[in-house]
Amino acid sequence: MAERDEALLARVRAMEQAIAEIGTTLDETHTCRELASFLVRRLGGSVAVDLAAEQGAPPRRAATARMSEDLTGSSAPGSRAESRPGDRQSDPPGTAPCSENAAPAGPTHTLTAALAVGDDEKPLGTVTVTRIAGPAFTAHEAATVHHAARLAARHIGHARRLAVTEDTALHLQRALVAEPGRPHPNLEIAGGYLPAGARTLVGGDWFETVRLHFGRTLLVVGDVMGHGLDAAVDMNAYRTVLREVAATDLPPHRVLRHLDSVVAQDDARRPATCLLVRVDPARGAATFASAGHLPPAVFGADGSAELVDLTVGPPLGTGVGGYEPTTRPLTPAETLLLFTDGLVERRGEDIDVSLARLATLRLPPDPGPHQVVEEVLRRLDAHRAEDDVAVLAARVRARHTS
Repeated sequence: MAERDEALLARVRAMEQAIAEIGTTLDETHTCRELASFLVRRLGGSVAVDLAAEQGAPPRRAATARMSEDLTGSSAPGSRAESRPGDRQSDPPGTAPCSENAAPAGPTHTLTAALAVGDDEKPLGTVTVTRIAGPAFTAHEAATVHHAARLAARHIGHARRLAVTEDTALHLQRALVAEPGRPHPNLEIAGGYLPAGARTLVGGDWFETVRLHFGRTLLVVGDVMGHGLDAAVDMNAYRTVLREVAATDLPPHRVLRHLDSVVAQDDARRPATCLLVRVDPARGAATFASAGHLPPAVFGADGSAELVDLTVGPPLGTGVGGYEPTTRPLTPAETLLLFTDGLVERRGEDIDVSLARLATLRLPPDPGPHQVVEEVLRRLDAHRAEDDVAVLAARVRARHTS
């Protein structure tokens, strides 16, 4: 009875250790390595983890592990386990095959468990433990293998479901921000969107262009507070209302007033910042209106940047209003850059310092919209930003006279 109790206690300890060591990340290959490493240290011998592939394709060898051998060729529990990923069912290069030729003569014992949470689930793969010239696997050891396999399967399944969700969400977000309305041909534009890291779903950052009368184009960039599907839904609602209001050809500050009034009537809507710029190529001018948004930058022909000094009103959705226009010249030699705060803001840093970093950038001479977007995202390390980033650059096309 004492021996049985000790064996049960050992099994419980093994299960606790498995919970602590398997599934520490959301990467399925890393989880397979953790599974192989855990089992080879508990049971000795060698371990191979194979993941099922698409129908008709062979399984993928995701991880292998084996006990380090001493000079006599024997293996002892507690030795360091080596784990390597691979794409074939054969052992990775540099790893000796686990066969009777690689160890003293003796019986070979093999134990295989399915990577499945329940018996009625389709296995995600298998884990195989091989022991050469050693005792057969006990019932407690078999239980440890099956428990570890179920644990790994649960983490792998979770990682795959999350990956599918993130991929769908990212495609949704990019579809929402990557297809702005077509500006007039007299305006060259370029835009870009970056999600906030690998684990972020959709957010509320967006940009838009709206054709107006007399060759003018309205440029828009906005940021709904928060992340997730709720922010994306609100972002799309803001965008839809703005298109309808902008079609009336009101000046930018009055578009913001109307949009603020409409949104304020719906308590469920999240507040948002928004920047509107009406570009008038014929007059060589741009009119700005801001609802709590950061100022845009203008890059000159020499590649230097300047922040536009404008009056900033409250965010949309407050119902307060108070938006005022600011007009300044805009020549074909200048490129205008609108952006959301994720481009410049850094944790623990004053926003004035963040904006100054953008203002001190010096790009190559005569930068066009595409080059401005690429250079600014790269130089400000926007790919590692902590928040979503949306940018929209525009330049008036020069008129050629014969």
